[in-house]
Amino acid sequence: MNRIKQSKIVLNELLVDLFHDILEIEEKSLRDNGSDLTMTEMHTIHAVGHDRPRTMSEVAKDLNITMGTLTTGIDKLIKKGYVIRKRTEEDKRVVLVELTEKGIEAKKMHDEFHQDMIRSVIDSLNGDEERILTEALKKLIQFFQEKYH
Repeated sequence: MNRIKQSKIVLNELLVDLFHDILEIEEKSLRDNGSDLTMTEMHTIHAVGHDRPRTMSEVAKDLNITMGTLTTGIDKLIKKGYVIRKRTEEDKRVVLVELTEKGIEAKKMHDEFHQDMIRSVIDSLNGDEERILTEALKKLIQFFQEKYH
């Protein structure tokens, strides 16, 4: 097998394993911290954010999901106490969502997980390796954005 074909096979295996491992480790982290959230719910909480109330359409767009799918997810998060929903006074058709204190804490926990993950990767790289990894990941993201958005 030639070197280029072998590199492609190895890279494919590394990326598949990486994506799988990140999701699995994130789910384990949630469970280990006593969370009752799924990864989908955690991603919704992350998209809602804690800076300001956001419209349902903003969140749906960020998650690249339909309003119906988001509504179902938000309903579950409201029942679990992570999110509240309200309508604006100016236009009752506009629905806003925001995190409760419980939601903010869950988001902080998830953000800390990501910071720990990034720190552990960066700490093991020298400056050139960090730059090369960053550039390679930017190209990978650009590929996904061009191909799938």
